[in-house]
Amino acid sequence: MKKFLFTLFTIMFVAGVVSAERYVMVTHGEGNDPFWPVVQKGGEDAARAIGADFEYIYNPSADMADMASSIQAAAATSPDGMVISLPDPDSLGPAIKAAVASGVPVITMNSGLESSASLGALMHVGQPEFLAGQSAGARAKAEGATKALCMIQEAYNTALVDRCEGYGEAVPMEFTDTTSDPATIQTRATAALQSNPDVDAVLSVGPHVCDAVSKALDDLGMTVHHSCFDLSPAVMDLINAGKVAFTIDQQQRLQGYMPIIVLHLYNNGAGLLPGANIPSGPGFVDKSNASSVAALAGIDR
Repeated sequence: MKKFLFTLFTIMFVAGVVSAERYVMVTHGEGNDPFWPVVQKGGEDAARAIGADFEYIYNPSADMADMASSIQAAAATSPDGMVISLPDPDSLGPAIKAAVASGVPVITMNSGLESSASLGALMHVGQPEFLAGQSAGARAKAEGATKALCMIQEAYNTALVDRCEGYGEAVPMEFTDTTSDPATIQTRATAALQSNPDVDAVLSVGPHVCDAVSKALDDLGMTVHHSCFDLSPAVMDLINAGKVAFTIDQQQRLQGYMPIIVLHLYNNGAGLLPGANIPSGPGFVDKSNASSVAALAGIDR
């Protein structure tokens, strides 16, 4: 009898292990960007809530061919679903289409909203980036901005380009490619500001860019309307110090959390899905509400 019970327990245990859901998230985030650990935490928290296994893969080189290879390799392991950021649909599209064709449900997140459905993804979770840029530009113009530089850390990323171009609808601007390296950002920002002494506004489209550009402005003794995207402790300090007018919050924890939950519901609810994409932003953080979210910056937002 004891042997029978032991055998039964072993079968049940193995069956439980085999049936555990497994989800893989692949993003383009670079190691210098404080944005992505919050996304990863969101995915981990969601997987823990539903009892699923979770793997997070990112490509620090920012090489889209490497990211496409990561997507292909992950899809080949037949996970129960994949969550993929989509900064370059042309480079990543074939790998995503292949994953979908192999039977892996895919949800895109963060970037690539406009291309998500055409690649076969179930849906997209993220911020409409052009709209976010328009919102930032309209507010900057209302606050006195007339000519700007847009500091962009990933020139290949269509989402970041959309932010700049949306902003440019209200405030004429020029692009400055900063890369994601903090020291390089400050150096390139300094050079761009010196070459354009007539600008009265800067848009920094990432939190580490915001911090480095602010240091360049301080070193040059320049005062301009500075607005940013995303949250970090440093950005919150800059807002409270009056050095940054506002930042756009896209609630990146939702971008990591919600796709895992949706995939779980899809796999266990006969294809249950929301009726539309899930917009995670945009929202403004400025001096009026910075203190209320500062403790969450870099952790949950």
